[in-house]
Amino acid sequence: MDIKSLIRVIEDYPEKGISFKDITTLLKNKDGFRETIDLLEQKLQGYDFDYIAGVESRGLIFGAPLADRLNKGFIPIRKPGKLPGEIEKVSYDLEYGTNELEIHRDALKKGDKVVIIDDLIATGGSAKAAAKLVEAIGGDVVCFEFLIELTSLKGREVLKDYDVISIVEYDH
Repeated sequence: MDIKSLIRVIEDYPEKGISFKDITTLLKNKDGFRETIDLLEQKLQGYDFDYIAGVESRGLIFGAPLADRLNKGFIPIRKPGKLPGEIEKVSYDLEYGTNELEIHRDALKKGDKVVIIDDLIATGGSAKAAAKLVEAIGGDVVCFEFLIELTSLKGREVLKDYDVISIVEYDH
């Protein structure tokens, strides 16, 4: 199945000059969604890890079912104000703004091995922020996994110290 053909591209959203990759058209296709999880699972073969951490919001959509399938724990990395209790927080730049991410301080113990998953890597800002959070609470980032990579934005270079896996590539 051609996963890329199930992803709708919306130009000039959320602002002029942005080419938004809309995965809702992929998610509503039960065979496409299953195939996506299959591909994400296959790409993690050979990696040794304890947890999958999904970055809000679309990383949660892929990370939770993948963790379940692989019999791993799942850790949400959320936007501000979504997690109760003690949290670790980091700010980062987006392609079109700034944001923050948070994780529970007790989500990991020292040496836990983590795969960080999100739907898309653009500039790498949110992914790098997620790695900082995982590492700040004692975890080791084994690799990053993305459904979509926007190659022209060179996010992979920001993550040069980590293994980076992507399924579908777009130039922009």
